[in-house]
Amino acid sequence: MTEVSKMRRKLVLGNWKMHGSIGANGQLFEAIRQHASQNDVPVEVGVCVPAPYLSQAKNALSGAAVAWGAQDVSAYASGAYTGEVSAAMLAEFGARYVIVGHSERRAYHRETSELIGAKARQAISAGLVPVICVGETMQERDSGIAEQTVRDQLSDVLAFVGAESPDRIVIAYEPVWAIGTGRSASSADAQTIHAALRACLREHGTNMEQIRILYGGSIKPNNALGLLSCADIDGGLIGGASLSSDDFISIIDSACRALGSETRVAEVANAGIKS
Repeated sequence: MTEVSKMRRKLVLGNWKMHGSIGANGQLFEAIRQHASQNDVPVEVGVCVPAPYLSQAKNALSGAAVAWGAQDVSAYASGAYTGEVSAAMLAEFGARYVIVGHSERRAYHRETSELIGAKARQAISAGLVPVICVGETMQERDSGIAEQTVRDQLSDVLAFVGAESPDRIVIAYEPVWAIGTGRSASSADAQTIHAALRACLREHGTNMEQIRILYGGSIKPNNALGLLSCADIDGGLIGGASLSSDDFISIIDSACRALGSETRVAEVANAGIKS
C-alpha cells in the first residue's frame, strides 16, 4: 500500500436497504456494539438503516465506536415535500452518514446527477457525510466503457458539490451487475476501477486524494480480505452481509487484517493478472 493509502482510515459501512424489524435490529445492534467494545478495532464501522429505525440506532449505538446513518436524504432543506426527510432531521438523530445516488435510487427513482449533487450538498450543509455512489451496468462493462462511465458519474456529482475537504465526502463504487446478485468484481478489476476514480478525484483537486472510496458489490466473508487489501479500496459498502452479525463482523475483521496485509493487488491489476 502507498503512504497515502495508509493515511485513509478504512470504513466498513452496512446498508440494510429496506430490511429490518425492531426485534431483529436490536440483536444486530447489540452484536456489533459488543464486537466494537471488546476489540480495539482500527477501522471505522457504521450502519445505514431505514429512516424509522434511526431512533433505535441512536439509542442502541450511542457511546459505541459505531456510527449510524440513513439511506437517502431530501434535496431540499424544508418545505411542502410530503414523504421527504431533510438532512437536518437526520442530523437530529445523530446520523453521521447518508447514502446518496445508490444505483437502486438511480434506476427505480430516476435520480439524476443534478439531484444527487443537490442531496449531497444538503447532507454536507447539515454536517453529514454523503456516501456518493457510482457504478456501471453489465452492458457498459461489456462495451468497454466501465471506467469512463464511473468517472463521468463522479465528475457530474462533484460539479454540484465542489472540492470539499476529504473528510466530508465518501465515494462508493458499486458495479450494478454485482449488487444483490452474489457476483463480485475480482480484486484486480475492482482495484482498476478504484484507481480510475482516484485519478478522477485528483483532477478535481490535490486534497481530493484523501477522499475514501469504498467497494460495494456482494462483499462476503470469503472475498472481503482480497478486496479490502487493494491499495485504492478504503473499505466496503456492505449490503446483504450487513444483515448477518456473523458475516458483518467477519468483514470488519477482514478490514482490520487488510491494514497489515502485504498484498499488492494494485500491482497485480496493472500487470493484467486476475487475483
